[in-house]
Amino acid sequence: MSETQLGTHATLEPYDFLFDTAVEAYYKGDWISVILNMEKALRNKATVRKVKTECRITCANQTAFSEPITGFGVPIPGAGSVDDLGFFQKILKRADCVKSCENDKLGPPTLHKISEEVELEFRKRTPYNYLQVAYFKINKLDKAVAAANTFFLANPDHMEMRQNLDYYRMMAGVHEEDFKDLEARPHMAEFLLGKRYYSDDSFGLSAEHFEVAVTEYLQADKECRVLCEGAYDYDGYNYMEYNADLFQSMTDHYMQVLNCKQRCSVELASTAGSPKPFESYLPSHFNYLQFSYYNSEKYEQAIECAKTFLLFHPEDEVMTQNLAYYSVVLGEDKAETISARQVVKQYIQQSLLEKELLYYGYEMFGLTFVDPDTWTPADVMPQKLRDKQKADRETAARITEEIGNLMKEIETLVEEKNKDSSEMASLITPREGGAVLYDDIKVTMTSKLLNGSERVLLDGVITDDQCRELHRLSNAAAGTGDGYRGRPSPHSPNEVFQGVTVLKAVKLGQEGKVPLKSAHMFFDLSEKVRKIVESYFHLDTLYFSYSHLVCRSSIEDKQEEREDLSHAVHVDNCLLVSELNECIKEPPAYTHRDYSAILYLNDDFEGGDFIFTELDAKTVTAEVRPHCGRLVGFGSGKENPHGVRAVTKGQRCAVALWFTLDPAHEEKERFQAQEMLKMFSTPVDKEFSKSQDPSEPTLPEKTSPKDQELTQEPRDKPDDKPTEEKPDGSSDTQVETPADTPKDKATVKTVTKTTDPKAKTTLKTKTKTGNKAKAKTADKVKSQPAAKKEGKQTVKTKTKQADKKDPKPAAKKTVKKTVKKDSREPEVDTTAAADPQKDKDEL
Repeated sequence: MSETQLGTHATLEPYDFLFDTAVEAYYKGDWISVILNMEKALRNKATVRKVKTECRITCANQTAFSEPITGFGVPIPGAGSVDDLGFFQKILKRADCVKSCENDKLGPPTLHKISEEVELEFRKRTPYNYLQVAYFKINKLDKAVAAANTFFLANPDHMEMRQNLDYYRMMAGVHEEDFKDLEARPHMAEFLLGKRYYSDDSFGLSAEHFEVAVTEYLQADKECRVLCEGAYDYDGYNYMEYNADLFQSMTDHYMQVLNCKQRCSVELASTAGSPKPFESYLPSHFNYLQFSYYNSEKYEQAIECAKTFLLFHPEDEVMTQNLAYYSVVLGEDKAETISARQVVKQYIQQSLLEKELLYYGYEMFGLTFVDPDTWTPADVMPQKLRDKQKADRETAARITEEIGNLMKEIETLVEEKNKDSSEMASLITPREGGAVLYDDIKVTMTSKLLNGSERVLLDGVITDDQCRELHRLSNAAAGTGDGYRGRPSPHSPNEVFQGVTVLKAVKLGQEGKVPLKSAHMFFDLSEKVRKIVESYFHLDTLYFSYSHLVCRSSIEDKQEEREDLSHAVHVDNCLLVSELNECIKEPPAYTHRDYSAILYLNDDFEGGDFIFTELDAKTVTAEVRPHCGRLVGFGSGKENPHGVRAVTKGQRCAVALWFTLDPAHEEKERFQAQEMLKMFSTPVDKEFSKSQDPSEPTLPEKTSPKDQELTQEPRDKPDDKPTEEKPDGSSDTQVETPADTPKDKATVKTVTKTTDPKAKTTLKTKTKTGNKAKAKTADKVKSQPAAKKEGKQTVKTKTKQADKKDPKPAAKKTVKKTVKKDSREPEVDTTAAADPQKDKDEL
């Protein structure tokens, strides 16, 4: 249906409503609805823009101010001159024309009034983040790749999307041509193609694309300019207090419109995700064209383009020499008859007149204007303003020099104080070493022994029976719970990942699919860990940010010559850029996370050791072997990059917990789980939990969908090096029955710093761990085996803590090779969208 039919046949649905509907469908897993609504939202947004552009251009042509005014006689006393009335008559007619046109095709103006938040999501290309996951879920790989690439081009620092695109490239059925930019603008696409052919010395093809690029650019510039003629942006004013008179308010609004029109040259010279636009973008087209035509021996076109370029930069020596050469080759007389392009002359004339008006507004009214173009003649700027800018530059240079001298003095002082500061540091009480609250918990290793800061390793946090119960819960709940439902790991294609949240476990317990007492244990033990971490690190109040019971299992036929990690080295609250030894604390990272903890449930598997590294993600500083009841707690910041070695055999299970000091980011699901446990509490549950440490759970935050964020590497751009003159271009599924006597192989490896985790020197500190608390049952335990899926469990048991036995000596474990790359299954970045949920960044 064309735009002209919209008013009579159908009302165009607001694209913010469609966007919200698609996001809601995403959280329900309704992938078809996500695609239909999100694609329609994108189409409707484009339609609204097109209708507004066409209406304003058409009405401007129909109500030109240069047309003669008829019907006016003697001026009305006190009402202004006839010319004034004629001017305002045109204003009124144009306003009526635009309003009628837009209302007829789009409906009432309020229908398509979009909030700044939704507009921002579309500018960030967030809809494509949702689309790529939805298309992946229904196995439309070509569309998923195109959507992922479109999102990444506008978000090149998005690490997860970079990894997802790498994952797509390794998949069968994905082709290079699938990596499209669905938001590419025609003028920029043609310009980049022209540059590519130019770099390949295909001058005929490059000229064709540059010519199309010029035409598309001028059309895009025209559309951009008319879209500037929107509502007044009070921009700092309180609109209720804004009381300018008629001509002052007209001046304010019109200067704002002209400012917007001038910025169109910057907008159209920018590519998605690029930090800055191409410099001297439009003039560079004619630089490329003149040399392309010269190499194609089309001297008339070469002369035309050279003269057009000189309209922007009349003193350019290289282009002046080129023009002289072309004129000699073609003939001076014939060359004189060739002029620069008229359409460009008009473009420059219009732009210069706008600049003059803006500079006048700057001088007279103090309305700020920064010229975006490098080709503007110096005399366009008022002399007074030029003198002021010269003085400002000199002042800035002087201040920069003074700051440089001051920084040198500061560096000298810092060097002198370094020795003193290191001595002082030893006197300052570290923010760790607090009580662990329970007598049977042992501090096995501190930060010093783990070669870092804000790190601790504890043993005996939970009993063997509790480990087995949580292990069974994970395997019973993961098939029907959240996580990845037995699908390949998001962190490695060589493993299977499964998990369940506290709320999901409680819901499954309510439905009879898992024992409710097991879900209650999950809740209580995670609260116990929170209290331990809070006390040990001397924290006032620590809140849950996210809780997840996870297992990761090796896939038997994928372990030969395996080199990847089970979970790549990362940091919990910032984006690790290992190449630069930096960690960027900004979204999509979970910047609110402050502390992390992993409570291990078993050790009957191969590989899967936890490692701490330096920021380079290669130099291993400490290594921990998982064991039942063992807890690793650490600060979530850049001081603790960490990862998990490949699980090469068996299943590795743990409770992964993240905490925050900010109550605004509390895990909301946990509060729901607490309320449900109160509602469905039974005497059996109470009896079961007598031996546990009941505590009040903290309020938590909304959990994330099962799908994580995604990321890519920027596409290669054509080399923009013109030959003559260079234009300024700018986790775990293999279920095993727990052994009666769990292995006591709790080897913690404190590692000397090396540059390669594959070949490192380890200092293995054998620690006696265990303190295995064997539970004696007062009554005989009668229980049915846990059903894999829907079967209910009935467990009647009373447990007592028995005397602790002496632990066996720790057995050495062979160090496996680590990995350099991390293949992932694509997932979504919900942090870029409205109402984001937390990522399951399992350890």
